[in-house]
Amino acid sequence: MYIELLKATILGIVEGITEWLPISSTGHMILVEEFIQLNASYEFKEMFRVVIQLGAIMAVVLLYFHKLNPFSPKKSLKQKKDTMDIWFKVIVGVLPAAVLGLLFDDWLDKHFYNYQTVSIMLILYGILFILVERHNKGKTAKVTNFRELSYSTALGIGFFQVLSMVPGTSRSGTTILGAIILGTSRYIAAEYSFFLSIPVMFGASALKLVKFGFNFTGLEIAILLTGMIVAFVVSVLSIRFLLKYIKNNDFKAFGWYRIILGLLVIGYFVIFG
Repeated sequence: MYIELLKATILGIVEGITEWLPISSTGHMILVEEFIQLNASYEFKEMFRVVIQLGAIMAVVLLYFHKLNPFSPKKSLKQKKDTMDIWFKVIVGVLPAAVLGLLFDDWLDKHFYNYQTVSIMLILYGILFILVERHNKGKTAKVTNFRELSYSTALGIGFFQVLSMVPGTSRSGTTILGAIILGTSRYIAAEYSFFLSIPVMFGASALKLVKFGFNFTGLEIAILLTGMIVAFVVSVLSIRFLLKYIKNNDFKAFGWYRIILGLLVIGYFVIFG
């Protein structure tokens, strides 16, 4: 039992770090699962991989509770309206993934959840991050706060999020990259990506739980809760790190990291696969 909880702890750490940094949690999970396999059914492991994200998403809820709470008595009427405006833009941004995700999620997982796809996407989006940052060097962002974020831009970012359905792209990576391409500052791109994750992850987790059913063993509950709690704690640290980092840095370092990881994934499976 203790070994399984240790495995869940390690997986929670990986999830908490990679979910928010634009480096692909799937790519890291594929590598980590080559060395750390939960002693559980395939169905449980498939569900665990998604539902562990609930722990990560609660970190966003905690850190941004006041900013995202339209009913806070500490807010003026105008501030409450601004908060509702953020939520409306989040809903608009979620629509493309909600519709297309329900239609193609299982098919994409079945046909593209493999190291070849993941490694290619890691490298491709790594190159894109470097190219976009070089192109934008010295330019001033058009959108520096949520009032300036139009609904059409929010929808456009939502379509970029759809690309993250392909394993290895990274949900935060596609939304941040898309937001920057559409003219937002890195800070707004990161925060909007965090906010989009709330309904997306809750929805994905709910679907996986329903598909799995609720007939958990005591050990399965312990494994799931451990992974979620660890992912929550590590996510708080990861989000704070990213927001501090991008105040003075761009995303090129993450681009190079993705390229290196993609090459490592290819090398590992060619040699040992």
